[in-house]
Amino acid sequence: MPQHPTRAVEDYLKAIHGLGGAESVVSPIDIADRLGVRAPSVTGMLKRLAEADLASYEPGHGAQLSARGIAEARRVIRRHRLVELFLTRVLGLDWSEVDAEAEALEHAISPRLEQAIAAYLEEPVEDPHGHPIPTREGGMPQRQLQRLCDFRTGHRVVIREAQDDNPERLRRWQSLGLIPGALIEIVSFEPLDNLFEIGVGERIVRLGPEALAGLRGELAGPMKDEE
Repeated sequence: MPQHPTRAVEDYLKAIHGLGGAESVVSPIDIADRLGVRAPSVTGMLKRLAEADLASYEPGHGAQLSARGIAEARRVIRRHRLVELFLTRVLGLDWSEVDAEAEALEHAISPRLEQAIAAYLEEPVEDPHGHPIPTREGGMPQRQLQRLCDFRTGHRVVIREAQDDNPERLRRWQSLGLIPGALIEIVSFEPLDNLFEIGVGERIVRLGPEALAGLRGELAGPMKDEE
């Protein structure tokens, strides 16, 4: 394993971290699905990561990042999210466009350029989709967020994060006002139709769980009948 991880290694570390591999074991099948590769390729790479002390790997079970692997993964995540924010805030790209661009640039920018971008953006803590940006030292806050479809009627919710891998869905959420920082209310849920009514500002939008998948938030206050 080279001193500086290859692009493939960085992609694997980031994928494992995104699947929860900093805290628990991640299955090869989930890693393959996340990266869009075949299972035998994953097995080979996990062995390499274990040999380089970037992860622990047990055949038949999965992999978990080591302390070194977590640090390397968060360096990639930091670059990715800084680039996303730079592209939206400085260059004016839409939030639905920047994930793919950042995927390419995250492997190319130097630590010096990374820090220059961070300084220019005044050390931001979140990317355009609400995801936390790791600090230069590798710190990353742990949030207790829930999927929007897991909240109950009457709950007022602040949206905190939006999954960024589907440009069409991001544009749809933006058009409805379902963006990080937005305060919404779960007006009702109709089990037979599997349909949520959600108050967003002055309007009500009706969406199913699939349309909400990828949005996560936290309670903004008690339910109305608890006030």
